[in-house]
Amino acid sequence: MKPSDPELDAILKRLHLANARRVWRDLVIRAEKEEWGYRDFLSVSSPRRSRSDSRRACSASPAARSSPFSRPSTTSISPTSRRCAWRCSAPRSSPDFITEGRCLILCGKPGRGKTHLAVAIAYRAIQNGFDALFVTAAELIDELSAAFRKGRLAETLTRYTHPDLLVVDEVGYLTYGTDAANMLFHVVNDRHKHKRSMVFTTNKSIAAWGSVLHDDDLAQAIVDRVLERGRLLPLDGPSMRTKHLRP
Repeated sequence: MKPSDPELDAILKRLHLANARRVWRDLVIRAEKEEWGYRDFLSVSSPRRSRSDSRRACSASPAARSSPFSRPSTTSISPTSRRCAWRCSAPRSSPDFITEGRCLILCGKPGRGKTHLAVAIAYRAIQNGFDALFVTAAELIDELSAAFRKGRLAETLTRYTHPDLLVVDEVGYLTYGTDAANMLFHVVNDRHKHKRSMVFTTNKSIAAWGSVLHDDDLAQAIVDRVLERGRLLPLDGPSMRTKHLRP
């Protein structure tokens, strides 16, 4: 029995064939029309294009524009956190982080490598055939707030709830509107229900998220959902941005 379209898409996703997932429907039509052989079909749907796509996707993040990713300093990271950091950033990291809907909160002062590590996780997820979206907390909250005022919240939410991995950068860096917790909760709650992975970077302690998002109860609900299948990873040590100033 031939697999249905959704079943075939699921198979390609499980095999991490990202490019094939994007183009297989059009390729099938073209292959039938031009009478391709199996070798022709496989050569056109090879994963080489997906690697270039992943490089372009990651280049949209501020970390990729500023400097190459490097491992964070381990001077003040516990052994458990250090192992977690290496496991997330290693070139051969497992796709289980995405398939199991795991989450991560990277917490620390500016310059400690939080965004670089988050980008590395997203980059690896894309290489493994998954969809990943990088956005700052301010951008996410502002877009959803504007959509809510226009009566388009449900439509706009899909941008943030559907990707396999969502990276929300810089939670707490800027001042948000009073509906910030409500907007972020919509995203986190939906992704939590569907076991979709999330990575957050923040310069604030988890206890401070209530004041940052203007709602203690919703902030706690957000953190609880993120950490149910996730970890809090503190990144300390000196700032990597000012290391050239140190003797």
